[in-house]
Amino acid sequence: MNMDDIIRQTIDTLLAGGTILYPTDTIWGVGCDARCAAAVEKLYALKERDRSKSMLVLVENTHDNRIILNNLNIPNTLNTPTNRPTTYILPEAIWRPMLGDSIAGNLAAEDGTLGIRVPQHAFCQEVVQRLGAPLVSTSANLSGRPSPTCYEEIEEELKRRVDFCVPPLEAFRSDETRGSRIVKVLADGSHSILRP
Repeated sequence: MNMDDIIRQTIDTLLAGGTILYPTDTIWGVGCDARCAAAVEKLYALKERDRSKSMLVLVENTHDNRIILNNLNIPNTLNTPTNRPTTYILPEAIWRPMLGDSIAGNLAAEDGTLGIRVPQHAFCQEVVQRLGAPLVSTSANLSGRPSPTCYEEIEEELKRRVDFCVPPLEAFRSDETRGSRIVKVLADGSHSILRP
C-alpha cells in the first residue's frame, strides 16, 4: 500500500464516521472527524474514557489559524515551529472563530474549552487538509494505561477496536516520544503552562 492509498483509505474511513489509529507529531493517536458526534462517542467508548475528559483536535496550518494563535500573547518561544509541538486549550470565544459551528457538540470540555494543535507532521497535515475539517486526536491507549511511545507499544485490543490502522511506515516516524506541551489560555488572554 503506497502513501496515497493510505491517505485515501484514512479519509474514506473518517468520512464514513469511522475511527483511525495514526501517527502524529508526538505519540501515536486515535481519532475521528471532529464534525461527527457519533464518531466522537465511538472514540470515548473504544478508549473506555470518561466523557468529562475532553480530547484535542488537529487543525490545518492556515494563515488565519496562525494569526489567531500568534495573537494569543504567548511567549514567542512557544510558537516557534522548531520547539516541541504545542497544544493550546482555548475558551470557546477563541476556538469557535477558528473552527466554526461544525464541531461535534460532544467534543469540547464541560467548561467549553477545546484543545487545538497545528501539527508539524506531514501525514497529519495532509489528512486534515484533505478532510477539510479538524481531526480529533487522543493518545493511542486505553484509559488509565501508559501512552505508547511507538507503534509496537500500542495494545492489540485498541488496534482491533478502531476501524483503520495506519501502517507504521518509517516515513511516519516522529522523534518526539512525549505528549505535546500544553498551554491553557483564558478569555482575558492570560495563560498557564499545564505541561512544559
